[in-house]
Amino acid sequence: GAVGVLLGAFGAHSLKASPSTTPKDLEVWTTATQYLFYHALAIVAVNAHAAAAARRGAKVVCALYPDPSTGYPPRYARDSVPAVTRYPDGQTTPTPEAIDFTPGELLGCVSGGLGLRAYLEAGGHQFVVTSDKDGPDSEFEREMRDADVVISQPFWPAYITRARMEAAPNLKLAITAGIGSDHVDLQAAIERRVDVAEVTFCNSISVAEHVVMQMLALVRNYIPSYKIISSGGWHIADCVQRAYDIEGMHVGTVAAGRIGLAVLRRLKPFDVHLHYTDRHRLPSDVERELNLTYHERVEDMVKVCDAVTINCPLHPETEHLFDDALIGSMKRGAYIVNTARGKICDRDAVVRALESGQLAGYAGDVHFPQPPPSDHPWRTMPNHAMTPHTSGTTLSAQGRYAAGGR
Repeated sequence: GAVGVLLGAFGAHSLKASPSTTPKDLEVWTTATQYLFYHALAIVAVNAHAAAAARRGAKVVCALYPDPSTGYPPRYARDSVPAVTRYPDGQTTPTPEAIDFTPGELLGCVSGGLGLRAYLEAGGHQFVVTSDKDGPDSEFEREMRDADVVISQPFWPAYITRARMEAAPNLKLAITAGIGSDHVDLQAAIERRVDVAEVTFCNSISVAEHVVMQMLALVRNYIPSYKIISSGGWHIADCVQRAYDIEGMHVGTVAAGRIGLAVLRRLKPFDVHLHYTDRHRLPSDVERELNLTYHERVEDMVKVCDAVTINCPLHPETEHLFDDALIGSMKRGAYIVNTARGKICDRDAVVRALESGQLAGYAGDVHFPQPPPSDHPWRTMPNHAMTPHTSGTTLSAQGRYAAGGR
């Protein structure tokens, strides 16, 4: 596979410019070549590290969220999950030679162990799983010091800092069981030659479904209505005084990658006006298919939207992107759904906007830090529909990222 990617990289690099070639074409070719080449090198490096670790027996340290409060294994609501073998772009789902679990099982918690224990221990490797991940006296930090591989999740992130890496001289590989590795100090990983890997596309559709669910919950005022019926009430006016139809609204996504595009596709049947902003414009046929309006700048898009979903990665340019100024430029009574990363939104700016009525609602499943402290204002701010970081760790998704981790 690595050889194929390398050959593809050199093939792309050898493309000759034609009279119709534009500078943008050359930029795209160069970017694609670089991506393919470094992706191939990463594959080679990961395989080399795995082979070296296998010869002497590796130590793998894994941080996963705690078991259910009712005990493990849970009583499952369903007997099976649908089999998904390909993602929407044609890429296949992870296909290891074998798995030691049944898809649909709870694998993302400590006792689930990503279904890796039998596999690793049969190969003579040490496998340590803990939910105690924060602070210098945590079990994760103690065990990481002589680890070859660490595995973490975006939902319960063990922050792989420079200091932790410097204290772990054997560390060669940091795996994200999911998508999004901003909990890893990537610059320190580069300097220390620690490979960072994640399971591409494994839960993108899971997150997209969560976005649509939360957007509808906000617009339809679902959670307060649920609380009224659960408490024995039947106060219809209290339910509907903040309830609207999403039909006809203008909805935009910040970034239209795998998740953002999947959100747009799922919202189209609701007869909304769809908008997006992204560094890379979608193909014209996709824009026509979904009747999309493209905006070069996020500042231009949010002004015209009734609801905005955030689906971009966290990096220095997006940290606190949604601050007082940007939120203040939105329509009064707009909605935000953020399932990307908590720090993309200024925590206190969101609270102020909800309290003033500038935002009619805010939802998502990401906070900073994770888990947030009990007094985090996003737990108690008005008109929110927050959940723990669950969008990408459904039982369906867990089978894919567990297989990908293996």
